[in-house]
Amino acid sequence: MTLRVAVIADIVGSRTLADRAGAQRSIVATAGRVHADHPVAASALAATVGDEFQSVYRTLTAALTSLLLIQLDLPEGVQLRFGIGVGAVGPVDEAITDGPGWWAARAAIDEAHRLQDRAVPHARTRIAATKEEDAVMLERIAYANAYVLARDELVASMSERTRRLTYGRCLGRTQRELADAEGITQPAVSQALATAGSAALVAGFADLAKDPS
Repeated sequence: MTLRVAVIADIVGSRTLADRAGAQRSIVATAGRVHADHPVAASALAATVGDEFQSVYRTLTAALTSLLLIQLDLPEGVQLRFGIGVGAVGPVDEAITDGPGWWAARAAIDEAHRLQDRAVPHARTRIAATKEEDAVMLERIAYANAYVLARDELVASMSERTRRLTYGRCLGRTQRELADAEGITQPAVSQALATAGSAALVAGFADLAKDPS
């Protein structure tokens, strides 16, 4: 098996959505855009069964950057919850993979559910590792879990437009380019980003993108 990072995602509040099928289609479209704009996934986030989606990444930092972009690009009213599992994932056949990375991802998404249901309503992302991971990786995961809690809170407070603007800034698009795309002024873009605290997300994205591990 090759050491990879497995991701399981599910739709937050899927049973209450007026158009669940439409939400699923929008998630697939978002995953496709993110994979085209930031192709770091070994396999793009894809629907599996019910309201679940799965993807595989080569590194934890690749997963964290890609999943942030997915969160930012989702349409208003559609949210995903992510369980990230660090561990070995290998092929069973041409269409199926298995391994402890998936078991860790399941444990992580279960923990995200518990956090959201208890005292952290905007928690959307948790990371877990298999017992084979060393102390260095476990320490990295502890720091990453603290980071994603703060990140999820920031994303939850943003409007759909501000998320689009933050997405663009993460990918290096200028405020002028974003203003032209949105049909607004550059100062309006600057104000929207500053008010939402987007600079922290953009800086964190840049730091992660520089880390190959």
